Amino acid sequence: MMHLMIAGNVGRDSEVRTTQSGKSNASWSVACDTGFGQNKTTTWVRCTMWGERGEKLSAYIKKGTKMVATGEPTINEYVAKDGTTKVSLELRVSEVKLMGGGENEPVDNYKPPQQDELDDSIPF
Repeated sequence: MMHLMIAGNVGRDSEVRTTQSGKSNASWSVACDTGFGQNKTTTWVRCTMWGERGEKLSAYIKKGTKMVATGEPTINEYVAKDGTTKVSLELRVSEVKLMGGGENEPVDNYKPPQQDELDDSIPF
């Protein structure tokens, strides 16, 4: 199995869909930039996360959110409205890390330990 890790900005709000068989998935697009200045290029990656995890995360995946996603990549060939053949990079997401931004920035619930909570004894 091949794994791909991407980092970029969400291009559109996540959408949740349900298949005829009752399985749900969330999908969104991520813009991944490479290079700088005149040499900068953007590769769009269509991301999909299946099941309950995708449904729950969908509320936090908004346009402009910075994210890192890991999953199984596939190449999809399709015919565009103008009749030309196009290719898209798709990622079946298994891991997501939201980096902030977007309209509904997730709240980070991490609280560093207080000094009195630390155990200074060495266990070896």
